[in-house]
Amino acid sequence: MDQEKIGDLIKKIRKKHNLTQAEFAEKYGVTYQAVSKWENGKNIPDVSLLKQMSKDFNIDINDMLEGNLNQKRKSKLFILLIILITITALIFINMNKSESFSFKTISSNCSNFNITGSIAYNNKKSSIYISDINYCGKEDNNKYTKIECILYEKNINKENVINKMNYNKEPITLNEFLKTLNIKIDEYERTCKKYSKNSLFLKIKAQDEEGKIKKHVIPLSLEDNC
Repeated sequence: MDQEKIGDLIKKIRKKHNLTQAEFAEKYGVTYQAVSKWENGKNIPDVSLLKQMSKDFNIDINDMLEGNLNQKRKSKLFILLIILITITALIFINMNKSESFSFKTISSNCSNFNITGSIAYNNKKSSIYISDINYCGKEDNNKYTKIECILYEKNINKENVINKMNYNKEPITLNEFLKTLNIKIDEYERTCKKYSKNSLFLKIKAQDEEGKIKKHVIPLSLEDNC
């Protein structure tokens, strides 16, 4: 999935229907900042939202995922063409199974964090996207000079680091850091079926100006088994 293409498509759809970012955000229960991130290619909507947009604006879900503005035609000729393509595809579907991607939503069962993400996978590999991470726990206005965020997979007692991000700049609050965080891992070697239940975690370690360290371990879960 190309984030910039998807974002450009969302912007075209919104403008074509004369909607402001705020109106579009309200329609899908998100903030206008989230819509701005989508349109600028910094994040992508959750798969469930993309499916709903596809339905609302009469755009094929595959076109949504590829960032193409090809609205469905309703003529008899077009319907006939779709039927013919479907029949042809069914003939070769077994040959292409391993290349077709399915999607699952990633969320957090940690009450202190709201997380939106997804995993795209086939029989060979998977890609992980995590965005819109929001801290909703006890108010934390501390400024942190160093922040480490690790996405890892825990299997029994072994932790396999998938991705690591470090912040070491001007003092920043945890919420300010999370707003800039966008996790994207393409072509991860693990297939979806190999993930054990609730095996994905985010670990955040933040050090404030006095050298005190605060840690958060955030369990992630798929919407259901692969």
